Amino acid sequence: MKLLIIEDEKHNANRLSAMIKELNPDISIVGVLESVADSIEWFSSNQQTDLILMDVRLADGLCFEIFSACNITTPVIFTTAYDEYAIRAFKVNSIDYLLKPIHKEELGSALAKYDQLTKLIGKQQSDPMISNLIDIIKKQDPVYRSRFLIQINDGYKTIVVNDIDYIYSEFKITNLVLENGQEHAVPYTMDEMEEQLDPAIFFRANRQHIISINSIKDIHNFFNGKLKVILNKYPDAEIFISREKAAAFKQWLDH
Repeated sequence: MKLLIIEDEKHNANRLSAMIKELNPDISIVGVLESVADSIEWFSSNQQTDLILMDVRLADGLCFEIFSACNITTPVIFTTAYDEYAIRAFKVNSIDYLLKPIHKEELGSALAKYDQLTKLIGKQQSDPMISNLIDIIKKQDPVYRSRFLIQINDGYKTIVVNDIDYIYSEFKITNLVLENGQEHAVPYTMDEMEEQLDPAIFFRANRQHIISINSIKDIHNFFNGKLKVILNKYPDAEIFISREKAAAFKQWLDH
């Protein structure tokens, strides 16, 4: 079996590698990647592996950005210190979701689950088998938020997601900025917003900003490999894409 590890903390990656070798010396670890950008680049130039061990939070964003940019046809065992992404994980290629710190017994059970699923197919490792395996483990298409209920004075107002130009965080308050110029605070963190919104439409530009594909006017190269995004209706908004996320952003735009 060929296995890929995507983990941004070196000591965790080394620990996973050691446990895998103890559990099954026949498993070949084909690579260890540390970021969303590295992963997107790897998948664009390498064949799919048999299995992936993938951390949810990477150095430059959530791993789900990889699935938005690439067609991943490989089963995934997610590894993370956070349990709030479990539902989203099982809506992609997940066969298990392990919370850190990961114990050898738990990892062994996850690998055994993969073996059991492959045996259900009744074939050896091959592209048709992997395709059938994904059909078994992959859940229905994710259902993302389509609107927000906002409290206004003594009443409420519905905000349609399609009306959002971008989202920003300031003083730990998350704000929706609408096409009509209105702003509304919502009781969610930026991580929660990223989780709830369709990644085909919204991109986490940085810690403070999430932008809609429909709001982008221009993109300019900036200092030190960064990109500067100019919005249609809010040209004065300072929104930058880091050098580490630039590749993922370009893939997202070209998806």
